[in-house]
Amino acid sequence: MSNQPPVLVDPRPLLRIPAGQLPRTSMKLTATAIAQYRAEAAYAACLTRAGAEVTAPPDDTGVPRISTERRPGQCEEPEGEPDPRTAQDLEVIRTCESEQQFTTCLQRVFNERVGSAAPPRLVIRLGVRDESPPTLAAAPTMAVAGGVALAAVVGALLLSRAVLRPVRAMTLAAGGLGEGDLGRRVPVSGRDEIAQLGRAFNRMAESIQAVEERQRRLTGDIAHELRTPLANLRGYLEALRDGVVEPTPELLDSLHEEALLQQRIVDDLQDLALAEAGALTYHPVRVDLRELLEAAGTAHRAQADAAGVALRLDAPRPVDVIADADRLRQVVGNLVGNALRATAPGGTVTLALAQAEDGELVFLQVRDTGKGIPAEDLPHLFDRFWRADAARGRATGGSGLGLSIARQIVTDHQGTIAVESTVGVGTVFTVTLATTGPTPDDAG
Repeated sequence: MSNQPPVLVDPRPLLRIPAGQLPRTSMKLTATAIAQYRAEAAYAACLTRAGAEVTAPPDDTGVPRISTERRPGQCEEPEGEPDPRTAQDLEVIRTCESEQQFTTCLQRVFNERVGSAAPPRLVIRLGVRDESPPTLAAAPTMAVAGGVALAAVVGALLLSRAVLRPVRAMTLAAGGLGEGDLGRRVPVSGRDEIAQLGRAFNRMAESIQAVEERQRRLTGDIAHELRTPLANLRGYLEALRDGVVEPTPELLDSLHEEALLQQRIVDDLQDLALAEAGALTYHPVRVDLRELLEAAGTAHRAQADAAGVALRLDAPRPVDVIADADRLRQVVGNLVGNALRATAPGGTVTLALAQAEDGELVFLQVRDTGKGIPAEDLPHLFDRFWRADAARGRATGGSGLGLSIARQIVTDHQGTIAVESTVGVGTVFTVTLATTGPTPDDAG
């Protein structure tokens, strides 16, 4: 026979108990079905032994009803409905009253009580008698297994080569990057995870190289800015020591002014380093920007009068923001100082204040009628030690760090600073801030 498991067919019927009946009615119906099934099973067995053809269609409760065209005399057909009380089944069925699955319990009791009268379960086996179990031929099986193993090995080698080659390239590039070869990059192709990792590595290397170049350029700029004035100070001090130059009050004032300028450059460098590192201290409070512009105008009034430049205020109403008042004064003072130096006598510098229609943004502007800045110079305006006018020295052009510091301060206030300029017309610096600004907890 086949090795498949046999199929068991249970001849006991499934009860059909109408829904919505009272439990006692269902129990009585089950007891009646038990008695009826026993009687019908005995009658069917007698008819079968007598050679009669028997049919057993189920009734409303699912119990089969025996019918035949020929009724042998020795087989007595059941008459009427059997009395379940004589079968003593009601007491057994009463145990189902406490069961949650009431219908399932009645079916279980029915199966147990009719088990002795029901015919045995039918065992069905599929297959051919005396059929030997299927077997696999050894040679084809080994061939297929060998082919699968070979394909797996080849696939693993190809996959490992495709994966390990870019990983090995990134490992070598990372080693070169750690040894100072900042120009090292990895070849990237495709869009898989390895390619994304390679692109991320290249972006990281480019960022590190850009930072290194900026640091190298900053070091060179600092050395350039300090070398000449320090050499001048040294020369004058040595001349004074040797008696070559007389220590006149004018010379001493000049040397003192030069020392103050170098101190200002060092202080600006320290502020810029702290700002870019996020370590610059801020004390946000509610600031009236109109009062701040008025204070800036008052502080620069003497310089404007000396330069013959009109200093005006265009702030129709007060606007409050949450900011560090001292740092904003530093920004405005730098912009006003640059505007006064760029404006010829008879010109005008205007401090303006405006607010967006929705009230969420405020615009602080410093406008001048100076000679303007060429368009090609605008992208470099906020670079360290860069001056729009190369002919202006440190004495007239500042340290070259003021705009870099101003941009960082505005950025720390979650704002932006922009510049527009037309040669021969003038320049406009615009600082945009949110009226809410950073909260005191957000400030460092």
